[in-house]
Amino acid sequence: MSAAAASADADLERLFETVSGYFALLAEPTRLKILNALCDGERSVGDVVARVASTQTNVSRHLNLMYARGVLTRRREGAMTYYAVADANVVALCRSACMHIAGLAEDHTVRSKALRRFMPRH
Repeated sequence: MSAAAASADADLERLFETVSGYFALLAEPTRLKILNALCDGERSVGDVVARVASTQTNVSRHLNLMYARGVLTRRREGAMTYYAVADANVVALCRSACMHIAGLAEDHTVRSKALRRFMPRH
């Protein structure tokens, strides 16, 4: 194998590792709920907690991880912290995956109701 081919293989390997980590980050239901809560705009931590229906500690842990990985942006205003989606492509990716999985559902009524509520387009 040539040095160029070996370098290309190493680059591809790093890309696969990065993509795998990205999907692993999104493979947690609470994080999908957070994205759903934030897909139409910035929200305070308290608002995200209420929309996700989880504990403040749990939601804050996920928000911080998603912020650290670049999926979310964060802004502080006094004592309040606000989060927003950093890249609309992550919402599009999750919506596409959810639509595909919902399309496999046998109950089309549940499918259409679920899709209208999940990461609505604006």
